[in-house]
Amino acid sequence: MAKGFLKVNVYSDTIANPVKNATVTILKDGQEIFKTLTDENGQTPLITLDTVSKSYSETNQHTVRPYETYDVFVEALGLTPTRIDGVQIFDNITSIQNIYLTSLDDQEKEEIKDITPNTLWGDYPPYIDSSSENLNEGIAPVVLSRVVVPKEIIVHDGTPSNNNAPNYKVPFIDYVKNVASSEIYSTWPKETIKANVLAIISFALNRIYTEWYRNRGYDFTITSTSSYDQKYTRGGTIFEPISRIVDEIFQDYIRIGIRLEPLLAHYRSETSEKGYLSQWGSKELGDKGYNALQILRTYYGNDANIYQALVSDTYPYSFTSTLKEGDCSLDVYILQNSLNYIHGSYPGIPLIKNPTGYFNSDTTKAVRTFQNVFSLEETGKVDYQTWYKISYILTAVKELTESIY
Repeated sequence: MAKGFLKVNVYSDTIANPVKNATVTILKDGQEIFKTLTDENGQTPLITLDTVSKSYSETNQHTVRPYETYDVFVEALGLTPTRIDGVQIFDNITSIQNIYLTSLDDQEKEEIKDITPNTLWGDYPPYIDSSSENLNEGIAPVVLSRVVVPKEIIVHDGTPSNNNAPNYKVPFIDYVKNVASSEIYSTWPKETIKANVLAIISFALNRIYTEWYRNRGYDFTITSTSSYDQKYTRGGTIFEPISRIVDEIFQDYIRIGIRLEPLLAHYRSETSEKGYLSQWGSKELGDKGYNALQILRTYYGNDANIYQALVSDTYPYSFTSTLKEGDCSLDVYILQNSLNYIHGSYPGIPLIKNPTGYFNSDTTKAVRTFQNVFSLEETGKVDYQTWYKISYILTAVKELTESIY
């Protein structure tokens, strides 16, 4: 029997508030198979679970589901018990399940969420090309002046016309990780995953850059349905290989020739239609050793290139250069104080005593722990991906602190 891995992260409302000593129970077919408590960072130990062979996710077959599913039940004092059904486990892949608990209401009901199947396995309606839709009368088209990765994206959890569907504010990077984890398999070659992630980012940035839904009178950025946009699964499982690639390239997007806008990068599970990326075809090209750009040019043409977007300036400090042990600078001092501030919410991240701006072994240890907690590569060095994540968590912790006081 193949084995996969699961890490559960438990928060109270926000990522800035991890929950210690939450009881996490893993169930299969209604039967308890594992129980544990979260640590001071709100995390479970890595849990090993049975699953099916990797081979089922490496061929385009519809006989055996290429992943196993489990249910996760979480309880914590003063918070609503929550169950997530359908958590997905792939062969030799670490699945990351983030669970956000809410305060108990008067009825103290259990909250149940169901993770829908991956689009390569499940049965979903075909894509609806809405490019010919007319703008609502009286609304002038809007195109942004530059391509910017926003802090958050507003996802409408349904079709555009469903007025009863809720809107969710989702951190942009989390949105991309969620969509990629919902639309491709994490067992695929790295360059294949990277090509598909670039298509997902470009599609989303096109919706943002062209103000596609706002120009049609809607109050959201994108929908959660693959019929109109990309499959976003509220509370969905994230897979570590996908997570790390998104952290690496979340600023990158595809442009065609001299056109300024990000490509509305269409893709299908399998297709020969010109201008559409074939997901299974991209997997075959990755197996042959194609890099991400070569894969993209196979489907979008030789004038497809990768560009880098600006990042929203909502974070307090900008990245300058990679920081490592032995460095001494103002940036290191800012880093040390940022990690110490985050330590207030994540006490498992070691406190750096007497920050001086010198990157010492205590700083390396704190950085490595931070990287482990947030599923980054544990290098002990602060590259752009780690700096951005520190900035994001620092902002979230400060917002939580300010809301309390």
